[in-house]
Amino acid sequence: MWGWFPWRRTAVRKRIVVNLADKAFAGVLWAKRGPLLILKDAVLMQHGAADTPMDGEVLIERVKVEFIQVAGGG
Repeated sequence: MWGWFPWRRTAVRKRIVVNLADKAFAGVLWAKRGPLLILKDAVLMQHGAADTPMDGEVLIERVKVEFIQVAGGG
């Protein structure tokens, strides 16, 4: 499933939104380490709740990712 995709290289160090089944995280994709995505400056976004800033780095297992949005512009 996670074969070669052009966005994987170009999205590093860009602001993205990682959508999971029940929540999403917005932040800077800092690195991809094996089965993990590492976000910095991340915010937890949940339907019906205020965004929650996250301390430190957020590690997300790739198998739990439904889709990723790369921020447009500049």
